[in-house]
Amino acid sequence: MKAKERKKLCIVMMGLPARGKSTHAKKILENLSKENLNVKVFNNGDLRRKYIKENTSSFEFYNPDNQKTVKVREEIALINIRNAREYLRSKGDIAIIDAANVTRKRRQIVISELADYNILFVECVNEEEDFLNICVETKTKLLEFSHLPKQEAYQNFLKRIEYYKKRYVHLSDEPNYIVIDSLNNKILKEKDEGIPYYHLIRDILVSDWIHNLYLVRHGQTYFNLENRIGGDSELTERGMRQAKDLAKHFKKTDIHYVFTSTKKRTIAIAEEIKIQIPDIEIFPFEEFDEIDTGDCDSISYDELRLSYPNLYETRFKDKYNFTYPNGESYRTLKGRVQLGLKKALFLSGDVGNMMIIGHRGVNRIILSLFEFRNVEDVPYIYIPQDKYFHITATQYKKLIEMKKFSAFD
Repeated sequence: MKAKERKKLCIVMMGLPARGKSTHAKKILENLSKENLNVKVFNNGDLRRKYIKENTSSFEFYNPDNQKTVKVREEIALINIRNAREYLRSKGDIAIIDAANVTRKRRQIVISELADYNILFVECVNEEEDFLNICVETKTKLLEFSHLPKQEAYQNFLKRIEYYKKRYVHLSDEPNYIVIDSLNNKILKEKDEGIPYYHLIRDILVSDWIHNLYLVRHGQTYFNLENRIGGDSELTERGMRQAKDLAKHFKKTDIHYVFTSTKKRTIAIAEEIKIQIPDIEIFPFEEFDEIDTGDCDSISYDELRLSYPNLYETRFKDKYNFTYPNGESYRTLKGRVQLGLKKALFLSGDVGNMMIIGHRGVNRIILSLFEFRNVEDVPYIYIPQDKYFHITATQYKKLIEMKKFSAFD
């Protein structure tokens, strides 16, 4: 190997469709580019759509028994691999091959064609079935499925995945690799025999990168006026005005995804935003539901103090660890809110801008994750209804700012 090539690297993504390969590839591209490295992604799907004019969305195109389409896909893959090789031979420092690469045969071709360069395989896995269904639904909204009815496109994509599963062989014998739980950003298995930039790449893979997260609390509800706990109260007239103000404030902001709880008061806000930004996708997540107040649901804080004085006193002494009877505490709430945030980041991928419309307790947890607050302080974090938090968290920039959007406070 020539001295000038020692630090040149090909990162080979691997995994079933809808497992986050492209999201991780683009995240690696963005962050390594900031190290003054020449980095480029080589995506098999983009090349396929460029060279094959007919629509290749049909699952039969991925049938391993269809020798005609197998030949076409292998030719596309080889072109992509050689394009990556030529990039490294010229000005490229790092080439990222973004494809399924689920067979040992395909990976051996990569190793053979790029023998003069360092190679790191990155396998993305995620088998949380309920969440995968959401991911597949998102995939079927791509342009290549636009000619199909929604349910037909969904079933089509599932069959495509089944064809890939038939040939799937996990990484094991490859010289350098990382296997990552792409939802939880957790490394499951790794092998490093001196890959350049390895520790930086590993940090990129396990970190949550957020370009612009807009964290919003729902507007005023009837339960807010009555100082009641929990419930599924609707917005007051003032709350609806706050919702409309918020929607107008973000009218010209490039937001693709809005995540809410399953409660009426957060969904109502999202629906107002969709009026102003029709293309947004709204995802209600149970993980973003307000803290479960169990047997105390819908009672007022005065009723809690008068009817359950011992509970009230216990809650006052340690709000973070206090658990409502048959309900939750802030401590237990944290786990599910973190999972919801992971799902939101996975789905939003590389689009950059996203919004979460949550509740006071939920938003306190989310904000505390970025502010590194002491746990005993979390139940006291200020979460207004006329302001939102703008959060950026990347390796190169950390920003949290509170901004006003409504004339009503």
